[in-house]
Amino acid sequence: MTPPYRYLEGIATADVAFEARGATKEETFHAAADATLNVMVEEIASVAPREHREIAVAADSLDLLLFELLQELVYHKDAGRLLLRVRDLRIEESGSGFRLHADAIGETIDPGRHSLLADVKAVTLHRLVVEKTADGWRAVVVLDV
Repeated sequence: MTPPYRYLEGIATADVAFEARGATKEETFHAAADATLNVMVEEIASVAPREHREIAVAADSLDLLLFELLQELVYHKDAGRLLLRVRDLRIEESGSGFRLHADAIGETIDPGRHSLLADVKAVTLHRLVVEKTADGWRAVVVLDV
């Protein structure tokens, strides 16, 4: 099966860029969350579902909503040493923008079990886009590592 994301070369020096795709906005956001985790850990399947966090973010646009979601994942990695995978994500449009609610599961970083790769410091606004395409949705994200 082809993964719902791919890493992009030549977008930003010393950063990691990727494109995530999905049939729906939710699938695209889920793929972007997995791509972000996969920058940090070699095998995302090695992250066991031991802890649960609810994520609720809001933004004026879909681009910024994705930014907020990914920043929340980076925050949990930095503040609680938690590697989280997003589950059951839903996006609602409101009069003032968008709201996202998601369940995330994962565990504390264990270098003995998790083959760590890059340390994602932040999600950037550089080239950030979430857009509807002919075959679904597409997002481009650049991570500061």
